[in-house]
Amino acid sequence: MGASTIGGILQNFVSGTADVQGAALVSHDGLPLASSLPSAMDEERTSAMSAAMLSLGERIGKELSRGSVEKIMVEGTDGYGILIGCGDDAVFLVLANHSAKQGLLMLDIKRTVSDIKAALN
Repeated sequence: MGASTIGGILQNFVSGTADVQGAALVSHDGLPLASSLPSAMDEERTSAMSAAMLSLGERIGKELSRGSVEKIMVEGTDGYGILIGCGDDAVFLVLANHSAKQGLLMLDIKRTVSDIKAALN
């Protein structure tokens, strides 16, 4: 995997998508693979929490018989944190403002996940 390629994809996504504040690609074990996060955020801590949230979400999905988890979304007063699986080894984290239009955002996320998967292979 070319980290610079993935980094470029993330930077393009963040700068070219309305209301997105940051994005990161995280390994399932919580290590940052690439990121374009706000400067005030700790990349390693954010990566570890994202992996933990995904793991918990997968266990909840299994216990509730909902099948495999497609996305996990946290909605707070200041916006959204969205986790989407990106291949077998990575998770895509997106941070968006509350004003983000969810339909358009999800479309842009799907396109970016496709680009990341292509770069991973």
